Amino acid sequence: MYLLIRPFTPNDYPALIAIANPTLADDPATLEEVRYNDEHRHPLCKFQRWVAEDDGRIIAAAEYDQDIHRYHPRKFWIDGIVRIDYQGQGIGSALYRQLIAALQPLNPLAVQNQVREDRTRSIQFLQRRGFREAWRRWESHLDVATFDPTPYMGLEEQLRTQGIEIKTFRELEADPERNRKLHELENELVVDVPNMDARTPASYDMFMHTLNSPYMLPDAYFAALCNGEYIGVNTLYRHRASNYLHTGLTGVKGAYRRR
Repeated sequence: MYLLIRPFTPNDYPALIAIANPTLADDPATLEEVRYNDEHRHPLCKFQRWVAEDDGRIIAAAEYDQDIHRYHPRKFWIDGIVRIDYQGQGIGSALYRQLIAALQPLNPLAVQNQVREDRTRSIQFLQRRGFREAWRRWESHLDVATFDPTPYMGLEEQLRTQGIEIKTFRELEADPERNRKLHELENELVVDVPNMDARTPASYDMFMHTLNSPYMLPDAYFAALCNGEYIGVNTLYRHRASNYLHTGLTGVKGAYRRR
């Protein structure tokens, strides 16, 4: 095998998706989402991606990036993927060396990766290179087809008696201040979301990046209002595959929380 590692180009998106999705069967990516996120990355965030070729065929990719929502100029995230039939041949190691060499001039304070606990091979790969577990994030999944909403019937009416209404993003379009109010609310609520690093308040442009994204669902973005004040939010986004949803920020202002 003749391995060539080179910088990623826009022509490589289809190959990147073709490599990633077989290993991410329960969380597949779409070209539209990956391209959108690349094109709307915050200018503060340093980013670079490479692909590995075998005889002109793209078989792996790796990148470093920074998270603007938890921004630190010397903290980086790395990620990589190798085609299933090419794994275990040193390709991931070669890409890892490329990443670390490229990061050295940036004087990184921390290099992080996120991996599911059932991907033992990936965990071992990282552990052999000095990575250690720093924190865990728990996911909750709901089978919508079998969900029984009966126990929740009547809750909206109870809230209305308290002066609280639930409106979708689309239903609020008549409010010219809707986006600004939601932006301020989400910045207030996100402080309560547990995370390993301190949160960076989202700028208005960052917030609009999410609202304009291909995975935004205007009828699945809910806001709670009390006498016209925006007090809570619960969001669902179309995540990657068009039939896959994930929960976004959920919260209620402290003054309105039930003690």
